[in-house]
Amino acid sequence: MLATLLSNLKGSPASGAKCVPSYVAPDLGAAIRRHIASAIRQRKGSFPCYYINEWATYSLPPEIDDLPPVLQEQLYSEIMDRDAQKELEEGFIINWNPDLQIKLGSRLHALWNRSAGDCLLDSILQSTWGVFDRDNTLRKAMSDSLHEAGHIFYPRWKEWETQQALELDFTLVESQWEEDWSVLLNLASQPGAALEQLHVFTLAHVLKRPIIIYGVKYVKSWRGENLGYARFEGVYLPLFLEPSACSRSPIALGYTRGHFCSLVPPEPEISVSKSTLGAGIEDLGEHHDEKSTFLPLMTYDRKLLPVHFLRQDEIGREEVILRQWMDVCRVNFDPDLLVARQRIRKPPLLVAQMTEEWLNHYRKLAQSARAPFSVASRHGNSSPGGSSSGAVMSSGSGGNVTSPSKVATKHRGSPGLSTNQGGYSSDGDSDEE
Repeated sequence: MLATLLSNLKGSPASGAKCVPSYVAPDLGAAIRRHIASAIRQRKGSFPCYYINEWATYSLPPEIDDLPPVLQEQLYSEIMDRDAQKELEEGFIINWNPDLQIKLGSRLHALWNRSAGDCLLDSILQSTWGVFDRDNTLRKAMSDSLHEAGHIFYPRWKEWETQQALELDFTLVESQWEEDWSVLLNLASQPGAALEQLHVFTLAHVLKRPIIIYGVKYVKSWRGENLGYARFEGVYLPLFLEPSACSRSPIALGYTRGHFCSLVPPEPEISVSKSTLGAGIEDLGEHHDEKSTFLPLMTYDRKLLPVHFLRQDEIGREEVILRQWMDVCRVNFDPDLLVARQRIRKPPLLVAQMTEEWLNHYRKLAQSARAPFSVASRHGNSSPGGSSSGAVMSSGSGGNVTSPSKVATKHRGSPGLSTNQGGYSSDGDSDEE
């Protein structure tokens, strides 16, 4: 399998040291992971899938903009996967609509994770709770769900894969399907093993919410040669559950060369008014005044993202099905663009505390950089403004840095631009059943 082969390669190389919130505040990170583990339940009845009974969504904290420019650059370098950001933006896979970024503040930022076969699980927990799946809690819930509810997952998986195989003009006998299924079950249970589309589909049920993957069409070697067709891009819905029992707020992931990353937006400064949205606003109902970001459900060339694991009789009804599971609307500045609303609400307390400690790490660096020059200025030796940046240069890149919340306005005509953009945050929903 292509994903398995690629997992043996370094998925998304990152230069320099990394400094994520759970590394700065390891005790809080561990407490969050324990909380996630305690929130896992198993459904009763004919579909004994495991699920997390709380929802959370991560986003960039606005306090990043209060840091000195050089510290902002250091923060982004230590939290971002800039290789993934560059590839996704230059391929017009994310952030290709400048109006969506400027008018709705809906810009996505790729976050660094541990790579290898755990990157899918890491990126999902980063997009929700801001931590990695270091204890394999999410992997176990996914694996146990596939083993105990395999009789439900298997028929739909087989029908979907049969459709994909027919498009490539080949067929498999039942013994081959069973062998492939066994391989997928084994991959699910092995920490560090590469994961595939079925696992993403299962994770949508564990999260009880949609997962949107923005990914490259072809996986390429380091020399630019096509290694194969990447089939991860698209929408994964918890189709075996009732929509009313699930969150309508999706999370977003990126996929590049055998590697997944979390894609998070900045926290919106204000709620989105009805006047900003066009047709479909009625779907947002009484929650239209909540802070939200908007995720494209279409590619750059205005093709609807594929909806994975639909049955034959559901194909052709993708937009109707998407509206059943998400708050889908069109924006008045681009009526042809279909987007899904991602609700941004206060983060869980532990997540907020972890992020605050992470921000304090950079605030202290800023204070220590300013302090010597404050003393010097009292003696008339130098001005704090001109020297403070230089004191921090060794920790980050030189030069002026534009905040990611403002860079889209500055570069309206450059949707593929990726320099000095991105970061990490923690705002989001924490709805409970």
